[in-house]
Amino acid sequence: MTLSSPSLSAALAAALALAACSAPEPPAEPAAAPAPEAAIGERCVGLAAIRNTKVVDDSTIDFHMRDGRVLRNTLPHPCPSLGFEEAFTYATSLSQLCSTDIITVVQQGGGPRLGASCGLGTFVPHTPIKGE
Repeated sequence: MTLSSPSLSAALAAALALAACSAPEPPAEPAAAPAPEAAIGERCVGLAAIRNTKVVDDSTIDFHMRDGRVLRNTLPHPCPSLGFEEAFTYATSLSQLCSTDIITVVQQGGGPRLGASCGLGTFVPHTPIKGE
């Protein structure tokens, strides 16, 4: 028996479909894990809850809270001179400081002047190492 052209095409299509079903699937790409600060961080902290702050470097500020916690804020981009000056200011009309707020470095030499302004990051719980 001879297969006509439409029958041959149908048979070939069925064979290809069957082969595709039996072919092993390529391994799936692992999903990117969310950044730790996105998973456990706080976007805002109440101003009255902040006891004091400690600038660690140009990108990191530790917020020591009245309840004993330390919340580390890692800025999305380094803030020039923040680590050297170890002083900053901020202005907010709310009773909280949020990851959308901007801090400004306070330069001490020759009297206080304002330096670079930089955005805050998320507030993440931090356990200080002895000496921090």
